[in-house]
Amino acid sequence: MTFSETQQQGTAGDAPARLTHRQITTVMSGLALSMFLGALDQTVVASALRTIADDLHGLTAQAWVTTAYLITGTLATPLYGKLSDIHGRRPVYLVAIGLFTVGSLLCGAAGSIYELAAFRAVQGLGGGGLISLAMTIVADITTPRERGRYQGYFMAVFGGASIVGPLVGGAFADRASIFGIDGWRWIFLINVPLAAAAAVALVRVLRFPHRRVRHRLDYLGALTLAVGLVPLLTVAEQGRAWGWGSPQALLAYAIGAVGLVAFVVVERRMGEAALLPQRLFRIRTFRIGVGLNFVFGIGMFGAMTTLPLYLQLVRGMSPMGAGVATLPTVAANLVVTLLVGRLVARTGRFKLPLMAGFASLAAALLVFATLRVDSPLWHAMVGMALMGAGLGAAMQNLTALSQSEIPRTEMGSATATINFFRSNGGTVGTAAFLSLLFATAAGQITDRLATAGHDPGFRRLLSQPDNAHALMGVLRPGGGVNLEDSAFLHALDPGAALPFLQGYVASMRIVFLAGAAVTLAAFLLALWRVPNSTLSDE
Repeated sequence: MTFSETQQQGTAGDAPARLTHRQITTVMSGLALSMFLGALDQTVVASALRTIADDLHGLTAQAWVTTAYLITGTLATPLYGKLSDIHGRRPVYLVAIGLFTVGSLLCGAAGSIYELAAFRAVQGLGGGGLISLAMTIVADITTPRERGRYQGYFMAVFGGASIVGPLVGGAFADRASIFGIDGWRWIFLINVPLAAAAAVALVRVLRFPHRRVRHRLDYLGALTLAVGLVPLLTVAEQGRAWGWGSPQALLAYAIGAVGLVAFVVVERRMGEAALLPQRLFRIRTFRIGVGLNFVFGIGMFGAMTTLPLYLQLVRGMSPMGAGVATLPTVAANLVVTLLVGRLVARTGRFKLPLMAGFASLAAALLVFATLRVDSPLWHAMVGMALMGAGLGAAMQNLTALSQSEIPRTEMGSATATINFFRSNGGTVGTAAFLSLLFATAAGQITDRLATAGHDPGFRRLLSQPDNAHALMGVLRPGGGVNLEDSAFLHALDPGAALPFLQGYVASMRIVFLAGAAVTLAAFLLALWRVPNSTLSDE
């Protein structure tokens, strides 16, 4: 029986006929490249973001580059789920790749940090479908018990991207120009040939028939959700500059609240066609799963955006060096992902590895919170290994938990909703934690400069021509510091740079502790709410 024949038989019932391991891996081989494209983009950008922000003179605004992508990707994800249920996985997947490619070209031409953020928003419109649609297709062709095993392969793809991404991003960011174009711009331009290869692969392997599901598209729900989320995320980013009780912040709170209330009203009126279908939330495992995805996303993205800043700002590593230093995260992620996926496929039990994943990530964040300016690299690597193990154990089981009782006819909408909550948590975590970091860093650095200023030796050090030149525009006449560009740290004498580095580390400690608290909350929620049941083999 051919692969196509097997799929055709499956359209008669609620679920497709059982596919062989070889048939499943054939489909996954095509999905892997598009998954790699989405994962590579995130790791490439993260490793080079400090260099990009310095070049565009917007270090403290760099959160926009990450959050803009996450906001649009988050809002588009539920629509991709519904569109793929209606029109089929392949055409919708190809649209996502096309939008991602256009956004990549625009990012490569950005002239300011805010232009880059706007173009990353376009890129996110495509990126929102790359990963969620791949996970939906795996759920289409596997049983709940098998999913952990095959989604584990996707985690391995993420691991490969985590290895290649920082190296590629660092290599491009470390070059002033390549073929007359700024080196960092190639981080986005390289997506174009990769996207073309992914599109060709998907056209070849996604050939099974589609069983149309009738859905109305909830555009009004998407609009009201955007009105609710964007102002709140904006104030999370800009609150430190505006003031958390300023008129601008209060206006953003008000607009966000009105938008969220309107979204709830619209969703109730849309009923079965709602962007986030309420009937899915009546399923206990789904409801628990999306809540945990949101909380876990906050802690995960908080750690993943702050750690590269420690390695590059405090330890002075190049983007490539910082990427290489994160190999313990990648190695632990790969090993634990594959082991846990096979364990769950054999036993069907996922609660224990899920909780172990939360505990491991929380432990990693606590390790990061103990880092100092002069901490040995192995200290950070212990935390990286724990973080990789936590992500490997938790992410695949969160997806398996959320999908475990979902009908196959709803799998597109359900998987998109799962990724929506995870991305939303990531957006909140990135915006809030980077905002917290830079909101506290200036004060921490100012305090340490004031203390060091009582030392005559430190004052003489600052007055040396090289140090005085490096600090031009950094030390403000009325007190305080300008942290828009971190390049001055490389030009300072180590003794003169020490108060700055100590201030950054103190602020990062606050961020890591906040992330640990959020992740521990997820652990307690899982302990209390996740059922100790066995995944179905049907």
